[in-house]
Amino acid sequence: MEYVRLGRTNLMISRVAFGAVSLNKAGDDESVALLVRGAYNQGINFFDTTRSSADSEKLLGDAIGDIRSSVMIASKSGAQSGAEILGDVETSLNVMHTDYIDLYQYESDSFLPQPNGADGIYNALRTLKDGGKIRSIGLATQSLDLAESAVRSGFYDALQFPFNILSSDETRQLVKLCEENDVGFVAMQPLCGGVLENIPLAFGFLHEYENVVPLWGVENEEELNQILYFNEHPPVIDEKFHDDVERLRMFFN
Repeated sequence: MEYVRLGRTNLMISRVAFGAVSLNKAGDDESVALLVRGAYNQGINFFDTTRSSADSEKLLGDAIGDIRSSVMIASKSGAQSGAEILGDVETSLNVMHTDYIDLYQYESDSFLPQPNGADGIYNALRTLKDGGKIRSIGLATQSLDLAESAVRSGFYDALQFPFNILSSDETRQLVKLCEENDVGFVAMQPLCGGVLENIPLAFGFLHEYENVVPLWGVENEEELNQILYFNEHPPVIDEKFHDDVERLRMFFN
């Protein structure tokens, strides 16, 4: 497993990130624990969830138990006020049996919290970071304008944004902008929400970007093993590979 630094968070995380939002679809508690621990035993140390999926947060927290200090947890909230953010973080900490969350992301497609804003959201995040309850502040969004503003602001340590073979040139520029500003980039929807079926091609494309960490949704052992296999056996990046990528992009665009 390859590990990369997630921007200025300084978190050294696996290039295969585990999307844990749908863990509640993975079966009973024992099945979930086996899935999460199996991922960890294969080198995955970054797990992403959200407060909006309370069951998945709890299942993840229960599963990591005694390995908490060896893994990185990311969660998120779309709360509407500073007080709500503080409440969401406290709930997440309790549910996941931990004293801190490595990366806490504000989730929005329409609004970017700013320091000293009337909503109090960013100031609450800063207070949580200063108090050690969260280690880094991120933004999770599907809005290109919001993403660019967050990166340029200097107030966000990491960005979670859709990125895959079918992404626009503007999104590729966003990836470059993150690299230039030392902002970590977590790529959601690496298969474009299931539209892409050629996983080796999708894997190879994303691995050309050294600052990008793909977030793979995992619901069962078969999916996990498939992702791990292509991580260990990536396609050869040559002229034919780039031709195949362009053909796929032309087909969908």
